[in-house]
This record gives sequence, structure tokens and C-alpha cells, in this order.
Amino acid sequence: MSGTSLDGVDLALCDISDSGYRILAADTVAYPDEWRRRLATLENASALDYALAHAELGHYFGHVVNKFLEGKPRPEAIASHGHTIFHQPDKGLTTQIGDGDAIAAETGLPVVSNFRTLDVALGGQGAPLVPIGDELLFGEYDACLNLGGIANISFRSEVGGRRYERVAFDICPCNMALNRLAAMLGHPYDKGGTNASGGDVHTCLLHELDALEYYTLPGPKSLGKEWFVGQFWPIVKGFLGVTPSQSQVRDALATVTSHIAMQIARVAEAQGIGTLLVTGGGAWNSYLLELLSNYRPEMQVTVPDALIVNYKEALIFALLGYLRLHGKVNTLRSVTGARRDSIGGTLSGLM
Repeated sequence: MSGTSLDGVDLALCDISDSGYRILAADTVAYPDEWRRRLATLENASALDYALAHAELGHYFGHVVNKFLEGKPRPEAIASHGHTIFHQPDKGLTTQIGDGDAIAAETGLPVVSNFRTLDVALGGQGAPLVPIGDELLFGEYDACLNLGGIANISFRSEVGGRRYERVAFDICPCNMALNRLAAMLGHPYDKGGTNASGGDVHTCLLHELDALEYYTLPGPKSLGKEWFVGQFWPIVKGFLGVTPSQSQVRDALATVTSHIAMQIARVAEAQGIGTLLVTGGGAWNSYLLELLSNYRPEMQVTVPDALIVNYKEALIFALLGYLRLHGKVNTLRSVTGARRDSIGGTLSGLM
């Protein structure tokens, strides 16, 4: 996994069968500064630079996997999400770079990649894809919330008064915004929400963020970096000005953190969610979860053990790869809005 917050590459060695799952080992490999800078600006690069990055990132992923697997059982296959550069499903476009053929060449293992493109071709959002794993692995909770670069949620909802289906959508930016603000204070992220808790919430900024049109749209819907850069961040940047003081940045963190908690609470209330499983890097933001509990005190919020918090997405993409290799549905139309369920993923290096 490589998420929009550019924290690094998540790797999980998983034992998956029809009877259940185990995470045997897991690690996060931080991106070198060169790759972090390159990926952060790649959407503005030339076509040649984009193509080179796609191939070279695949080889880099392959090297990372080989290092990770030293002294561990050799897996049957690799499921690689890649790193999203463009996500514009309204234009029939989504791209995740990190060439599966290059990964297969480096590791000698079969690779499943490009999980999102078939769903987009079928008219879907191509996101989120994790909900089928929420359904199969964590179905005892009313809803599953992932606090990554973007906050997304999945839950079961009644359809037509006859049956229940898993539905999901992106709620709002999360670590994508918080990490960018924390970097202005010299930190990679706002640990525990400490800086946010020391700032003041600015009502005007909060209202302007809450008024973004995306929040009024029905699902299925999804967010990408383009929306964040084009619509969300300019509002925050306008509040900060050209040379913001540290106190202004803390106030922005306080306001954006409140915005995230309020948007999550709004969705939870609308869907009548009573039990919520929270994973992703944002699950360690105790201030964010405190605000969420304040806004929705009747909801039971569960943060599982660290292995699941940090590697649930990697685990579920391993499950998506398992389903792809066994010819089973791994993408739900009820989640993405596509014309039908599908078995997504491109196969590389199959022996």
C-alpha cells in the first residue's frame, strides 16, 4: 500500500483462506526524500516523467518487498495497490503507478495490481475498495472508518426496503490536510493531535470548509488529490495568508480537526451507526477521536490492536488479490456505483 499522505510503503505478509486471516508480519518503509518529492508533484510532470516514475516505482516496490521478505515464508503472490496520481472517475480516469510487471520482475512472484481501473471503466468511482474486506472480515461492527490521507467509511444500508448492502464513500480529507499543516510546524504529523488541541477553532474557516459542495452530494462518491488541492486547500491557505505564525497554523489544525470530526459525526448520525471500528494512521490522533466522541457520545468507538490499525488496508488489499486469483468478486457496485460487481486487478508474472 502507498497512501495519499505519503507516509511510506505499507507491507503485510498475510495468510488468507476461506476460513479467515492472519497477519504474519508487517512493516512500513518510509519513502526516501527523493521519492516523496517526486510523487508529491508528479501530477504536474511531463508524460515522459510520469511513465518513468511508473516503471521505476515498480522496481523500487520490488526491492522493498524483497528486503521485507528476507527470512520470512515466501508468499504465493503480491497484491499491490500502487500510488494514486490521478483519480477523476467522472472522466473515466484513475491511475495508480508502480508497474506490476516491474514488481514481478524484481521479486519473481505473481502480482495483482490496477485494482481500480475496471470498476471505473464500468462507470464506478473505483473507490473505496476496502469495504468488501470490511464486510467479510469485520462485519460485526455497524461501520468501519479509515482515517488515512482521506477519511472513508463503509456500512450496511437497507436498499429498497428489501435487503442490506455494503455501501461506502469518502467523507473528507484527513491526514492529507493535517500532515500538511503539521509540516509547517516542523513535524511530519500532529502526534496525538497535540498542536490542534492547543489551537483555537475559527468559526468562519470551519463554516467555509463545511459549505464545500462535496458534502451535499449523495454517495457513491470519492475524493482525490486534485479535489483537495483545487477546493479544500485554497480555503485553508486563504486563512493562513502568506507568512502564517505558528499560532495561526495551530488554529488551522484545530479548525480542520474539528471539521473532520464533525463531518464523520454527521455521517454516523445520518446512518444510525452505533458501533464504529477505527483504523488508519488517524486512529492514533486521540484529540480527533475525543472530538468525535463529544459530537457523537452515544456511538461506541473501537480502536483495535496496532497491527490492524496500521495495516488493515494492506491486509484487505491482500484479500482483494486473493479473491482476484480465485476468480471471486472483489469490487462491489453497491459501494462504487458501477454497473455491476466485478473482479478487478491486472495479473503480472503468472507462472
